[in-house]
Amino acid sequence: MASLKALKLRRESVKSTQKITKAMKMVAAAKLRRAQEAATNGRPYAERLERVVASLASRLGGGAGVSPLLAGTGKDQVHLLVVATSERGLAGAFNTNIVRAARRRAEDLIAQGKTVKFFLAGKKGRVLRRLYPNAIVADPDLSGIKTVGFGDAKAVADDLLRRYAAGEFDVAELFYAKFVSALVQEPVGQQIIPVSAATVNPQAAAAPVADAVVEYEPSEEEILDELLPRNVTVQVFRAMLENAASEQGSRMNAMENATRNAGDMIKRLSIQYNRARQAAITTELVEIISGAEAL
Repeated sequence: MASLKALKLRRESVKSTQKITKAMKMVAAAKLRRAQEAATNGRPYAERLERVVASLASRLGGGAGVSPLLAGTGKDQVHLLVVATSERGLAGAFNTNIVRAARRRAEDLIAQGKTVKFFLAGKKGRVLRRLYPNAIVADPDLSGIKTVGFGDAKAVADDLLRRYAAGEFDVAELFYAKFVSALVQEPVGQQIIPVSAATVNPQAAAAPVADAVVEYEPSEEEILDELLPRNVTVQVFRAMLENAASEQGSRMNAMENATRNAGDMIKRLSIQYNRARQAAITTELVEIISGAEAL
């Protein structure tokens, strides 16, 4: 059995850890409210843009002169998986679920004979370096981002668009965690390049943009040339906002569970300490009584 001093030190250590996890839970809860509001406010614009792109794409189809972001490269060989994760850990299974979804997709593509590359948008996605050491094409430093802004998403999207224009890949898919509630964060895989009516949300594509007949000026091609790059940026921005909310929700739950487990451990250590203390006192009393009787 551990000594009284060792039990006391361990109990105090667990109490200190409990204070930290409790504070982290409160901080995550405060950040969650702001992040959830930002993610919720960003959804209508992203969904509306999807509907507009779907409407224009359905009118143009794959005709000549259509932007490569809509028509594609004509090949389906090289796939770039954009894995958006957080910069910090201690968020439960948040990052693990995103990486697992990306790995599952990568294995499916490799089994089909496709070439898979990874674009890591987040420090915790670097675990993929050990599994696919030669498939990482980019790993930008996002550690300086405190609050997600549109400019941060544009920097990532511009890099993707530049690589696509250079012919480095044929298809890009974005993986992130959609915020459902503080308890549920759903890993999502979404194709963002090329964009087509088939890859847009089916419900959004099926819904009419307006009840009246829509006439576009300038032409649909010119509008798409402007909207398609913006759509990529908006989808990346939405993913980053969803991730920010999901990260805080997952961290809040993880810290709440850690605080509860620390409390249970403190109770067990207190019982062990009290039992060891009583045993020591009993031993001392027996020794005193035995010594007195010997005299």
